Amino acid sequence: MEKSRPLWDNPLQFVFACISYAVGLGNVWRFPYLCQMYGGGGFLIPYFIMLVVEGMPLLYLELAVGQRMRRGSIGAWKMISPYLCGVGVASVVVSFFLSMYYNVINAWAFWYLFHSFQDPLPWASCPLNGNRTGDEAECARTSPTQYFWYRRTLNIAPSLEAAGALQWEQALCLTLAWLLVYLCILRGTESTGKVVYVTASLPYCVLIIYLIRGLTLHGAVNGLIYMFTPKLEQLANPKAWISAATQIFFSLGLGFGSLIAFASYNEPSNNCERHAVVVSLINSATSIFASIVTFSIYGFKATFNYESCMSKVILLLTNAFDLEEGSLTADNLGAVQGHLQAAHPQRYAELQPQLKNCSLEAELDTAVQGTGLAFIVYSEAIKNMEVPQLYSVLYFVMLLMLGIGSMLGNTAAILTPLTDSKFIASHLSKEVVSGLVCFINCIIGLIFTMEAGNYWFDIFNDYAATLSLLLIVLVETIAVCYVYGIRRFEKDLHTMIGHKPSWYWKVMWAFASPLLIISLFIFYITDYILTGTLQYQAWDAAQVNDD
Repeated sequence: MEKSRPLWDNPLQFVFACISYAVGLGNVWRFPYLCQMYGGGGFLIPYFIMLVVEGMPLLYLELAVGQRMRRGSIGAWKMISPYLCGVGVASVVVSFFLSMYYNVINAWAFWYLFHSFQDPLPWASCPLNGNRTGDEAECARTSPTQYFWYRRTLNIAPSLEAAGALQWEQALCLTLAWLLVYLCILRGTESTGKVVYVTASLPYCVLIIYLIRGLTLHGAVNGLIYMFTPKLEQLANPKAWISAATQIFFSLGLGFGSLIAFASYNEPSNNCERHAVVVSLINSATSIFASIVTFSIYGFKATFNYESCMSKVILLLTNAFDLEEGSLTADNLGAVQGHLQAAHPQRYAELQPQLKNCSLEAELDTAVQGTGLAFIVYSEAIKNMEVPQLYSVLYFVMLLMLGIGSMLGNTAAILTPLTDSKFIASHLSKEVVSGLVCFINCIIGLIFTMEAGNYWFDIFNDYAATLSLLLIVLVETIAVCYVYGIRRFEKDLHTMIGHKPSWYWKVMWAFASPLLIISLFIFYITDYILTGTLQYQAWDAAQVNDD
């Protein structure tokens, strides 16, 4: 007899849950970076091809498996074949790894949010040194936003070996982040189903506000031109296609077991095919929308830095050569510099080390992703806006909603197989199981709040899940098509949604998607071998260079 399980209130709630999980920080900080690296608007070509070949088919497959089997990842794959139980276990383990470090991003967002109510913002200027005679040396060598991130937030160690002490402020923020996650998942779909309406919709409200503000910022058009100008030569770069496939794969959250867990709470007659297409398209549209917002703000920041650089050069030359005020402008700077260099070669040579080479294109070319984009670039742009406290609060609330939404999916991937277990369900209540999972993750996650915690975060983020997820999804597709049987799966889908899948879905599941995953797997293995010793970027407080 099939075990009774709670259901979503309606299909819309399920779609919101999937969107809340899939639309995460990767859409805001990873996709714009890839556009910047691989041809601007030209990157959309491989991106949408990979969406059709890989994204939608695999998302549909996972949703259909969860809905048909009515179990979490372990139970679902065990029902397909007892020998595939390990696939579900692997998904739970990977989700556990992800949860361990991912929630620290929410802790950082809380930290910045609490500081966003100060006037001026604490990252708007450098603090004074101990003698109160000038700026703090480390801050003076970099920028206020970098100093606030690396020193005030992370208090980062010089290397991984120097673990340092636990940062109690960050530990408290992490505890708060896990307490919030626990409250959201406390009563299963009953509580999660209400929360996803907020975590899925609020980020769009903030993005719309930022879009309106971003488009009115000085220099925003420079960022948008940079984004939408296609560099079609990048289509010949294999890494552009690999990056597009990887972005689709991870932004949809394939292989973690979260989608299977969410779908297991559906009515058996739910149209999972339609929802797979809708969630895929919304996820990709959000990436593009977030990129427009990001590049408008990025253009503002780049223009601001470029004009500030030009102003400093103009002031330096005006004072050094006693030029008439206003005679030197951005338009004639190059010509005047050439004249001064020819007329006063020795004096100009002495001044040369202080003259920066100002370039708008170089500012726009500076590629930043991940925490650098989320907590440094955005913070630097926000501090130069009018009413920066308002935009800072909005931005970090958005990051929190994106992060919490993803965490709901990650924890569902862990909790659903556990609560499906008759042994665990008979001994522990759902609230206790949820509390234990959150508590264990929080305790282990404290390692990421130590002085060397950011290095561990980068290592986990880069290496904890990539190859394992590719292998999990590859086994999933092979299991459905060749172990469970594509014809049997067709009949199941016909029973659930009223019609059999078209030839497109079957070709993608049986041939195209597995071949693509194998190609990605080979690429990453080869890349790891060729890279040799794995490295990480370290912050040197004395030299302040990323090594």
